[in-house]
Amino acid sequence: MKFLVALLALLAVPLSAPAQDAVKRDHHEMHQLHRDSNAYIGMLEDPKRDVYQKPHEVLTALAIKPAEVIADIGAGSGYFTFRLAHHVGDKGNVYAVDVSPEMILHLNRRIRQLKAMNVTSILADPDDPLLADSSIDRFFLSNSWHHIENQSKYLSLIKKMLKPGGEIIMIDFHKKELPVGPPMQMKIAREDLIRQMESNGFRLTKEHTFLPYQYFLVFVPK
Repeated sequence: MKFLVALLALLAVPLSAPAQDAVKRDHHEMHQLHRDSNAYIGMLEDPKRDVYQKPHEVLTALAIKPAEVIADIGAGSGYFTFRLAHHVGDKGNVYAVDVSPEMILHLNRRIRQLKAMNVTSILADPDDPLLADSSIDRFFLSNSWHHIENQSKYLSLIKKMLKPGGEIIMIDFHKKELPVGPPMQMKIAREDLIRQMESNGFRLTKEHTFLPYQYFLVFVPK
């Protein structure tokens, strides 16, 4: 997938040459996986993921109301997309946003297969979800924020796209050694994300701690 990573900008201490080589290898391996769409979809849809991702508990915690409009950023294979669609109902809508044409093709096939008329796929730019202003109740980002390069620009855009009272949900892996998730160098620490969101005009309103490997944060515009 055409993902670019800006996480190194968050590191205060320059990396040594061996560490830089490790980062390049990690990024290369991740990009190789993203280019093999079938392997990537298989990883995203692996039933073992449910054990740590706890999708039912995540959706319960969100308490989604019927008719909500939700943007699933970095929707990938639709792991959360179609679960979100079930909760928003026929009068709601879920935008499945991704930068990979292969993922969008996969999503479109699933939309047809499941007759999910309340799901709309969006082939977006890497730094712009291409959604209308004041159109989204919630932005949902699960394991995708660390893939976005120009994060400040992205936040300024989605702030405009949120409806009044809208939220941003961020779920991502803790920055420590874990049995699942991206390489350490690609992770964003919870504290760094909160500081980043605050510096871009958002405040933390809720935090759920039941996920074993990930933080689960909810932000609103200040």
